[in-house]
Amino acid sequence: MSVERRLRICLVASSRYPIREPFAGGLESLTHALATELGRRGHRVTLFAAPGSDPALDVEELPVPAFHPSPAARRDVNAPSERWMAEHHAYLGLMLGLARDGHERYDVVHNNSLHHLPVAMAPALRAPILTTLHTPPVPWLESAVLLSPGSSVFAAVSRSMSAAWDHAVPSTPVLNGVDVARWRPGPGGGPAVWSGRIVREKAPHEAIDAARLAGVPLVLAGPVADEAYFAAEIGPRLGPDVVHVGHLDHRALRRLLGRASVALVTPAWDEPYGLVAAEAMACGTPVAAYDRGALPEILGEGTGALAAAGDVPDLARAILEAQRCDRALVRRHAERHCSLSRMVDDYERLYLALVDQDVAA
Repeated sequence: MSVERRLRICLVASSRYPIREPFAGGLESLTHALATELGRRGHRVTLFAAPGSDPALDVEELPVPAFHPSPAARRDVNAPSERWMAEHHAYLGLMLGLARDGHERYDVVHNNSLHHLPVAMAPALRAPILTTLHTPPVPWLESAVLLSPGSSVFAAVSRSMSAAWDHAVPSTPVLNGVDVARWRPGPGGGPAVWSGRIVREKAPHEAIDAARLAGVPLVLAGPVADEAYFAAEIGPRLGPDVVHVGHLDHRALRRLLGRASVALVTPAWDEPYGLVAAEAMACGTPVAAYDRGALPEILGEGTGALAAAGDVPDLARAILEAQRCDRALVRRHAERHCSLSRMVDDYERLYLALVDQDVAA
């Protein structure tokens, strides 16, 4: 998409994890890619993100100051955690600043965080605000949406997420994307790969069990975000045929996925999008995944195989089926449907519609 106007964009990210490699998760990776591509297209992007984010981006830190409640406050049995309070103050400071003069500095605000305050305080801003829904409905976000109807426009990272939020707010599906110029096809033929944060809700232990049942060696790549889960369910399952290679940057992960024969995606919840599936397909690697959330939207015919959610024997069947897919076809599907360029085209259309609507008002 060719946009003649260059916009001043305020991009609001997470205050919890820095926007830099190795990324804590898909949200951080996606935010980095979005900010980079918007800048490459000539837009002036200011990224509000956690300290330690990539200095190559124009970052204004969301400071999360240490908060030490008084002894009296600590006695409150309903008191939120100190981290919760610190993040609350970080976003409160950001939104108060945007309410003061954000309309003079930015043409549009794109809220890419999971925090409730950018949604709840949207009526205080004179600049138009777009919020992307990255997660199924959660109480703090749903209450913020209902508190300020009509003050923010919403996108959702998949049709599945849009439908999940439909009871509370309408949203435009904008499927996530990956930079297919960087995620290049590889030769395949190697072990299966599972990548992501190692937490119970992503169920890598079921990927291990299914790979063993299929007789396919497996490599796990990703940060251990739940030490107790890793100790109970992952560590005891590791062995010569299943290894954990740790938290990889994108260069190493691209090499790993390019050599893989199949990528496994095993959510124990309704996956909002499934960026790891798009990354794998961009490398030409077919996907064996549970039929949950947005994954049926991402996979196309001949790009992998779906299994019934939580059904390990069916996932083993899907692994063997996916391995027979044509890697060139898988790559072409990613280029057409999972690209960063397509995603940013969609966001540019939403930005311009918001800016034109704001000017007309």
